[in-house]
Amino acid sequence: MRVVSLVPSLTEAVAVSLPGVLAGATDWCTHPAGLDVPRLGGTKNPAVEDIVALAPDLVVANEEENRGPDLAALRAAGVDVLVTEVREVPQAFRELARVLHACGARTRPRWLDEAEEAWADVTPCEPRRSAIVPIWRRPWMVLGRETFAGDVLSRLGVDHLYAAHEDRYPRIPLDELRAAAPDLVVLPDEPYRFTPADGPEAFPGLPCALVSGRHLTWYGPSLAAAPRVLASALRATRP
Repeated sequence: MRVVSLVPSLTEAVAVSLPGVLAGATDWCTHPAGLDVPRLGGTKNPAVEDIVALAPDLVVANEEENRGPDLAALRAAGVDVLVTEVREVPQAFRELARVLHACGARTRPRWLDEAEEAWADVTPCEPRRSAIVPIWRRPWMVLGRETFAGDVLSRLGVDHLYAAHEDRYPRIPLDELRAAAPDLVVLPDEPYRFTPADGPEAFPGLPCALVSGRHLTWYGPSLAAAPRVLASALRATRP
């Protein structure tokens, strides 16, 4: 079985669970460390011809992270493409099991059981807090409706204020974000790399939680540690 992954989360899941199966990945696939496979462009601009030349048995993708035209081009070239949809934590577990089965796994990996157990034991922090969750600046963009990261935070006791917005990742002017007066601002280190010196200064007077983007947005082996890692970062912002 030869698999190309166009999603960093799925790359890690396949590489950890099925050593030797992964035949290619994107430039953004950083885990597991030391992964030595051909790099095939970004999630939004994969090198379709190079992927076809690898003759994979399967390409795994995601409806949000990858573009429809690229996936259509792969299918037109005769490549089998599996497209995932992940907008909440339980859905992530189902889709991961589906991907690994399609990639040839005969048994369920232990890390997936551990991840489900970790999330089953989560108790939301009380009182619940409101938040805005920027994912980009210049322009400012935040989490909107039906996002995996939003569901992750909700299960930890944090409700982001744009969860009902018509867009999944709306562009919101900074003045409006400040005026929303959330209890805290959650700043992940990806896709935009917010740091102590780049992000918190835009929200004077508001507590800011700098969190691991991998634990907030990736659905793979990192899910097992995500509740503990994120809860720790969020607790650090309490008065």
